[in-house]
Amino acid sequence: MTQVPVAEHQKMTIGGPASGRFYFEGAESLRQICSGDEVRLLRLAEERFGVTLVSRGNWIDITGAGAPAAEEFFRELCQLRRLRGRTLETRDFEIMCRGGANGCSVSELWAERVRVSPKRREVLARSRRQLAYLRAMRTHDVVFGIGPAGTGKTYLAMAMAVSEFLAGNVSRIVLTRPARESGERLGFLPGTLEEKVSPYLRPLYDALYEMMTPDEVQELTGRNVIEVAPLAFMRGRTLNGAFIILDEAQNTTRDQMLMFLTRMGFGSRCVVTGDPMQSDLAPGEPSGLEHAMRTLRALPELEFVRFDTADVVRHALLEKIINAYAEPPARGAGK
Repeated sequence: MTQVPVAEHQKMTIGGPASGRFYFEGAESLRQICSGDEVRLLRLAEERFGVTLVSRGNWIDITGAGAPAAEEFFRELCQLRRLRGRTLETRDFEIMCRGGANGCSVSELWAERVRVSPKRREVLARSRRQLAYLRAMRTHDVVFGIGPAGTGKTYLAMAMAVSEFLAGNVSRIVLTRPARESGERLGFLPGTLEEKVSPYLRPLYDALYEMMTPDEVQELTGRNVIEVAPLAFMRGRTLNGAFIILDEAQNTTRDQMLMFLTRMGFGSRCVVTGDPMQSDLAPGEPSGLEHAMRTLRALPELEFVRFDTADVVRHALLEKIINAYAEPPARGAGK
């Protein structure tokens, strides 16, 4: 962003411990970084930084102890809008406000952006660990992304798969996950085999549609260039020139994990994602993901990237929910 002279970024002491005035490039810039939802998003920023915000035309007055951090936040948002060349989405504002990039500048994140379908916007890392995850997928043939829900493990892996395919670095995409019921007994499912396993694979399609249009997905799956299948269908195959993603790997057994990892052929890349805290395996049944983490951690050709709740990039409440479940119950709490 073209900055006004430093003197015009006035630092004052009236109204609070620190104050400042942040200038935008034009009258529309605030609307462009707030997606037309200024009132709600500015209140979110007030809560996050502990400041009071008053907007007028092309500037915002910022009052409170968090004024310097709030100014930097708006500066980074304006830079992201300029780089994207379009109005930001609400989630851009919310994610940057909840923690920004954890020490990464917007320029650094933009340099590592992932280009997907021309009809979809570029994918950016949202934290330092996400940035490390993208770099690992670019430099290693096998990468494990491990951590809680909402940290972008599958989303970024899917973005990288689509990017590598569109760039001609791989000739196909193979997406798989174990067909395990999540704590329920669904009983007999009617229909063809494809219809029976489709509910288990729906999350992979959801991520895929974030990177490509429905028409593009339908065309490529129809030509079997993109294949979405249960893990059991991988047995006996050798996958050459493919970008392979194993999702929900915490639900694999040791034998299934070994079977999957040995499907890789020449020119293939592999990403394994999982959350050890959300296993649907039977009690006492060893996890293939945890076994692989112990067995393969010394191999330099593999990379393990571990996320935590600070990397959550979904709804702001999700991080609090995950942390609450991770805490031991208070003494005397009801069952």
